[in-house]
Amino acid sequence: MKQFLFAAAGCLLTLLWSACSGDAARRAPAAQSETYREPHRPQFHFSPPAHWMNDPNGMVYYAGEYHLFYQYYPDSTVWGPMHWGHAVSTDLTHWEHLPIALYPDSLGYIFSGSAVVDWQNTSGFGKNGQPPLVAIFTYHNMAGEKAGRSDFQYQGIAYSQDKGRSWTKYAGNPVVPNPGTIRDFRDPKVIWHEASGQWIMVFAVADHVTFYGSKDLKRWIHLSDFGKEAGAHTGVWECPDLFPMRVEESGDTLWTLLCSINPGAPNGGSGTQYFIGHFDGTNFSLDADFAKNVQDGKAVWLDYGRDNYAGVTWSDVPRADGRRLFLGWMSNWDYAQIVPTTRWRSAMTLPRELNLHQTPAGYRLYAQPASELQQLRDRTIALKPAVFSDEYDISGQIGTFNGLLELELELESADGTPLDVALELSNAQGNRYQIGCNTASRQYYADRRQSGKQAFSEKFAGNVATAPRISDDKIVRLRFFLDTASAELFADGGATVMTDVFFPESTFTKLRLLTKKGKIRLIRAQAYTLKRIW
Repeated sequence: MKQFLFAAAGCLLTLLWSACSGDAARRAPAAQSETYREPHRPQFHFSPPAHWMNDPNGMVYYAGEYHLFYQYYPDSTVWGPMHWGHAVSTDLTHWEHLPIALYPDSLGYIFSGSAVVDWQNTSGFGKNGQPPLVAIFTYHNMAGEKAGRSDFQYQGIAYSQDKGRSWTKYAGNPVVPNPGTIRDFRDPKVIWHEASGQWIMVFAVADHVTFYGSKDLKRWIHLSDFGKEAGAHTGVWECPDLFPMRVEESGDTLWTLLCSINPGAPNGGSGTQYFIGHFDGTNFSLDADFAKNVQDGKAVWLDYGRDNYAGVTWSDVPRADGRRLFLGWMSNWDYAQIVPTTRWRSAMTLPRELNLHQTPAGYRLYAQPASELQQLRDRTIALKPAVFSDEYDISGQIGTFNGLLELELELESADGTPLDVALELSNAQGNRYQIGCNTASRQYYADRRQSGKQAFSEKFAGNVATAPRISDDKIVRLRFFLDTASAELFADGGATVMTDVFFPESTFTKLRLLTKKGKIRLIRAQAYTLKRIW
């Protein structure tokens, strides 16, 4: 959620940004040669060189580069007048920081949005036979909000003719004016819908989403609305995304609609729900089977950890690749602005590959880390299989890993009792983080109540976070990533995902497996120490 309540503290700058020129207007984030060695700084996740970052924006692939734009305030480590920061990667793993792409102007701050390659030059912005990149974003007029108006958010566009290195805002902005009565009218995601021969824009409107259509990215008409009676409604909807997905088991094509909400996530604060259904170029409708799961305020969630929000997928990934690639903001509005980092704030999740499966619980999105991340593997350690009760210390077999680790585990009950097993990370100060599975309750869980610094927010530690286990397999399969001050669990092939950040007093260096009862068989375990990307 865009934290308007903090605007007075962080927004002393006016909307006269368009007057900026010369070096000041072209200032970029700090050089990529920064050490990135501050306490709690992630070493293989994307984070800005300095200052505030939130939602990923404008994610598009073009000419061999993955573009990542993001909500950025270059003057503070708390939310302020929003810009679009910019970085590119050729491998989804190593990132090059580029100058700020979009600055606020007389129409407002630059809030979240998307970007596309206009392959057919429908907009007319292309030149020399090359398609333009077109960014679609929300303008937020702070003066209008402060004046008590309801029409201070509307959609604008900008275009690039040099592979995203420079951007020109469209003179006819806004392309989707606010009808005058909707305060939350934001976060456009645009796709090309081949069957209807038009661009489709979906964006959030208070507690649901709306769809618009266009032939040229400049003139838009309202098509339909969705969501007033589906999913969770305890907070404001934000950052939707719409895309087709092939069902792995049947080969059928269904449509996925992501939508973040704050507050209202299953374990508190910010989270992302999704819907599976059908889209005909005008209307989105729920699949009948999936609809059973999302009535009466229920929802299906993309990630059950506390720290994956506002995520969307890359546009224009080549068909030869065929993947649906996702990235989220690794934080939570409950405490994002007050976490104990000083030079920078926030990171992104690992890039993930999404797949759609038919399960006994209905259609579900699975997520796995992008395959490109395997290039970060340094040492490979095959851990010894074992049967244990109480605990099994695996630190000695792994050796030094400096808080950077990938771990693959396969476990089952060795005596027929329900499996209840946790992976615990700890350090010399007694800080600990646990993440595990209880097959009796059919739940995964994550416990950061003793993970380190947490006095900055009473909401941070909270209760033990839980997630449903939808797999019936007697073998529990875990894939786990540790990066200094964050953990990401991909369980049962990505059927259940949990993402958390934490702030230990020193790097976690010890790992052990714990069980509260019975005997556990460690069938297979492989660990990889990981390399830094900065």
